[in-house]
Amino acid sequence: MQPNVRLKEDIKVPPQSFWQRLPLFAFLIGVVCCMYWVLEFRTNVERSMYGYLFAYVSVLSIALGAMIFVLIQHITRAGWSVAVRRVAEFAMATVPLFIVLFLPIAFLAHDIFSWMHIDHHDAILQGKVAYLNESFFMARAAFYFVVWLVIGLWFFKVSVGQDQGNRQEDSRKLMAMSAPAVILFALTVTFASIDWIMSLQPHWYSTIFGVYFFAGCFLAGLAFITMVLIGLQCAGVLTKAVTAEHYQDLGKLMFGFTVFWAYIAFSQFMLYWYANIPEETEFYLHRLDHGWQYVSYALPVTNFFIPFFFLMSRHVKRNKAALFAFCLWTLLVHFLDLFWIIMPNYGAHNLPSGALPHAGIYLSDFVLLIGMFSFFLAYVSFLIVRKNIVPLGDPRLSESLVFENS
Repeated sequence: MQPNVRLKEDIKVPPQSFWQRLPLFAFLIGVVCCMYWVLEFRTNVERSMYGYLFAYVSVLSIALGAMIFVLIQHITRAGWSVAVRRVAEFAMATVPLFIVLFLPIAFLAHDIFSWMHIDHHDAILQGKVAYLNESFFMARAAFYFVVWLVIGLWFFKVSVGQDQGNRQEDSRKLMAMSAPAVILFALTVTFASIDWIMSLQPHWYSTIFGVYFFAGCFLAGLAFITMVLIGLQCAGVLTKAVTAEHYQDLGKLMFGFTVFWAYIAFSQFMLYWYANIPEETEFYLHRLDHGWQYVSYALPVTNFFIPFFFLMSRHVKRNKAALFAFCLWTLLVHFLDLFWIIMPNYGAHNLPSGALPHAGIYLSDFVLLIGMFSFFLAYVSFLIVRKNIVPLGDPRLSESLVFENS
């Protein structure tokens, strides 16, 4: 039996489903949350923009994680993932949303990045002025978005186009373009993490930070894809296409990248501790005082040890309720990690030399995070209810439908 016959009633969200109402519902939540944030913005612009950057990068990382998932599946010619790939394609197609949401950061960058107020007596910043200048910063941001927009929309358009028939030439085209796309993705994500996160502490530098950010993005993307798949199955969709075998492989990927994230995080810390160079160690000094030390000590437990032992079990990865709970945990601790990286830098450029900033925890930070995630979810669910949730024309779909772990 042809896959498109088997899946005829399994690839569309039913009219009475909650998913049909989710786009509007999530959009309204996003509007309400942003209105709450605006009240805080009027009282403290700089602190509010730090919260905005945190929320923005957190949600953007999910879309970027979904994008690299799609590219990896094409470049490796994976067959097992075809049935679950379309959800990732929906997530990566949301790049236009993030272009719009970046505008406040572009217009109010002076209130976020201290290097835009260069002290001419600061020898370190003078040495970085060729890279850390406002014009070049904006040009690079535009380049990142152009690359992500082309990758996200082109791969999405070609994949959706396959739904009209079994077009093997499209699959060959996607595989061929995935190699240069991966290279461009790696470069843009690395430099975007340097520009938008690492430069918040402009004296500090790390040659491994781009990989650290990428690992977190991929974990967040995998967690989101898995949660959406489980949510769709609860609505009676994808009951034939997605099985426990697919969840087990998604769980294995999350397990592997949990270890990878921990390896990169420890490598950075160990090398900093061993070298003891002031420009490097200041990153951790900022995060070992004013209450941030508790987050610093908690991250190895929340982001590595708990997920590591939880995902070791094959049964957990094949149990949808347990896996959904773990994916939610993964997203929350990923957001905690980004909060720990971004927020301690607030106010540092206004303090005396050697003093440590104290950002505090504002409710508006998390309200805005919910708001931006709601906009993102509204966009994804809007695509879900209007497109096939499985790439019917992909010639490897039959392989994915009968996939079993060995």
